[in-house]
Amino acid sequence: SDFDWMDARKKLARTDTTMELSCFDGAHAFYFKAKKNKDGTISGDFYSGSHWHEKWIAKRNDSFELRHPDSLTYLRPGYDKIDFKFKNLQGKEVSLSDDKFKNKVVIVQIMGSWCPNCMDETKYLAEFYKKYKNKGVEVIALAFEKNSDYEKARAAVEKLQKKFGVEYEILITEKVGKAEASDALPMLNQVMAFPTTIYIDKKGKVRKIHTGFNGPGTGAYYDKWVEQNQLFIEKLLEE
Repeated sequence: SDFDWMDARKKLARTDTTMELSCFDGAHAFYFKAKKNKDGTISGDFYSGSHWHEKWIAKRNDSFELRHPDSLTYLRPGYDKIDFKFKNLQGKEVSLSDDKFKNKVVIVQIMGSWCPNCMDETKYLAEFYKKYKNKGVEVIALAFEKNSDYEKARAAVEKLQKKFGVEYEILITEKVGKAEASDALPMLNQVMAFPTTIYIDKKGKVRKIHTGFNGPGTGAYYDKWVEQNQLFIEKLLEE
């Protein structure tokens, strides 16, 4: 039988000994197939579109816990701040060190208009910014698009901006993918996923880096994140 699996994009089908999990959202086409082995392990194949295939195996571990999403990306030793300079949608260079961001709580969104989870986060942040921009909060997005050409990337991002009524700055990095995102922000150990969200206090220090985003399709996980995000921002504003 088919049923929602964490969000509406993913579907799981299974029998007593086999399983198939697929995802298609316009940007990703993932397919897992697996079988249960006599020794209790599960083995199978993973396909990403038509360009990637790998085999995998899993075994039960009752003590295993996923790493916390706030622990995956962090500042390299010797850094407590980040900085960058990229063009905004009007072609003007914008830096995190600009006066606009001084003495403000700043959220830096590492994203792409092609990324479904980034769209979910952008929808949330667009409304959040409207409520908090007069309370001392700024949001700035760094767009890593599928095309490094400024004009082509800008055209894609402008569609996202209009769709969600984004009022905060979106910068075009002219870079593509996680590897180039990591190169563009060398003070970070890595950019593991889109979106990645960086929280900066009024003194310009990085206080938290969150990898990924639990969108509305995840139900209680999304509600919990929204509550924790607001409480954390309120805490930074009070400092």
